[in-house]
Amino acid sequence: MVPFLKEQFTQAGKFSMFIGRFFKEIVLPPFQFNEFIRQCFAIGYKSLPLVSITGFIMGLVLTIQSRPTMTKFGAESWLPSMVSLSLIREIAPVVTALICAGKIASGIGAELGSMKVTSQIDAMEVSAINPYKYLVVTRILAATLMVPILVIFADVVGVFGGYIGYNVHGTIGLQRYFSEVIEHLDFLDLLPATIKTFFFGFFIGTIGCYKGFNASGGTASVGLAANSAVVTASLSIFIVDMLAVQITDLFF
Repeated sequence: MVPFLKEQFTQAGKFSMFIGRFFKEIVLPPFQFNEFIRQCFAIGYKSLPLVSITGFIMGLVLTIQSRPTMTKFGAESWLPSMVSLSLIREIAPVVTALICAGKIASGIGAELGSMKVTSQIDAMEVSAINPYKYLVVTRILAATLMVPILVIFADVVGVFGGYIGYNVHGTIGLQRYFSEVIEHLDFLDLLPATIKTFFFGFFIGTIGCYKGFNASGGTASVGLAANSAVVTASLSIFIVDMLAVQITDLFF
């Protein structure tokens, strides 16, 4: 038990130092803008199809599954607002972040891990290139920026999926549906849900980079780094979401 706890505290200390170095490197020139844009494209744009399908299915299934209960209590007219609030406040941010953890964190962990075990990172240091700034800072910033955008996109697609789901057993116009959604949405519904997605993106990028950047032990460690990145990033999403819900409940 003691060796296990010692290892966990050691890893926590290394991870804290890794984050501290990120905030140090981010303010020091030069900034790798071209690599940052490339990572935004790889993390954001290439994730759109998966996020779109997931968001649409979430809205569609949630509407179809909720309709019988709402109809039973005579509250079918509340279905658009209920679905939109559930999606925007909790379901879409968490599920989209988990999708991103599976795709982005594993991809970053495997990419940096393979570069680490094949000595490409060491070669960058020999070439007077700061590998941390070029590989880590750009990926963490890109993930922090792109995940909230992907979540907002999933919100919109999910609400549209709810519209399709509503019309499976009923009829409602698109304009009326979205009018009811917007009418029952409040600014305080959007603000906390959006803010926490930046933390989701930050931890997804940071954990993926940390696991890959510290991979060692040959090619087998690449798969371990990718797997560990997904598991740890997914767990961090639930922890951040739990803390965000508590803070929102206190102040909003």
